[in-house]
Amino acid sequence: MSRPEHVAPPEMFYAGEEAKKYATNSRMREIQTTLTERALELLALPQENSLVLDIGCGSGLSGECITEAGHCWIGCDISQDMLAVAKDMEVEGDIMVNDMGQGLPFRPACFDGAISISAIQWLCNAEGSLSNPYRRLLTFFTSLHHSLIRGGRAVLQWYPENTQQMELVTTCAMRCGFGGGLLVDYPHSTRAKKYFLVLFAGQREGAQPHQMPKAMGQEGGEKGTVDFASKRNRDKRGARSDSRGVQKHSKEWVKNKKQRQRAQGKEVPEDSKYTGRKRRPKF
Repeated sequence: MSRPEHVAPPEMFYAGEEAKKYATNSRMREIQTTLTERALELLALPQENSLVLDIGCGSGLSGECITEAGHCWIGCDISQDMLAVAKDMEVEGDIMVNDMGQGLPFRPACFDGAISISAIQWLCNAEGSLSNPYRRLLTFFTSLHHSLIRGGRAVLQWYPENTQQMELVTTCAMRCGFGGGLLVDYPHSTRAKKYFLVLFAGQREGAQPHQMPKAMGQEGGEKGTVDFASKRNRDKRGARSDSRGVQKHSKEWVKNKKQRQRAQGKEVPEDSKYTGRKRRPKF
């Protein structure tokens, strides 16, 4: 089954009957409610009546959960048909049309927190020749960081397509000044596994340092977060070894290989102080 973002742009995919079906389907409502409640739990707002930004609010299903939690909210979405459904449902939050890839049009530090349910994966797809996912992600995360109060959190639930997409999104968020990381609930379950990007916009003065929340469904002693190392560190960490634990291409590994070749009757250069050394790059 094709992923929705591979079928059409969001404003076209969630149009007309699809928008109404999304809002009235009982299974979809249950999933959205469960994901939003988990996102609000991870958001850990300090008090009621906080102002929350709902990114990709759609028909307002996630907004209803925010209202029930005692908070005020503003929602934005690129699909006018989804927002029309939200208006018909008389949601209590304020809603507006916005393409998050072009930035969030809000004043600095006006939100206590932000959530997004099943939306940011749409930023990873180029809808046209002038659409660059990397630039759109940077624009989005820069404006999101700008909109949050100092020490505010953003919890973005999404469906990454692969590891490269996870690394792209996480790297863009960190480059724009966020702390935090990727939290994976039920990491060993194919169906129940859920990804949440938990981001911290700086540190509030006098407050306790931010700590990544714990993932659900993880076994004892196992991490529920995903780390992304730089390519240089990842290559060092993932260096291959032989069956005896000798690192490949090391001096000992080269000497062992030459010894095996001598035993096979092959002509092999004599060992010297230069055996196993890495050559300098040529100009």
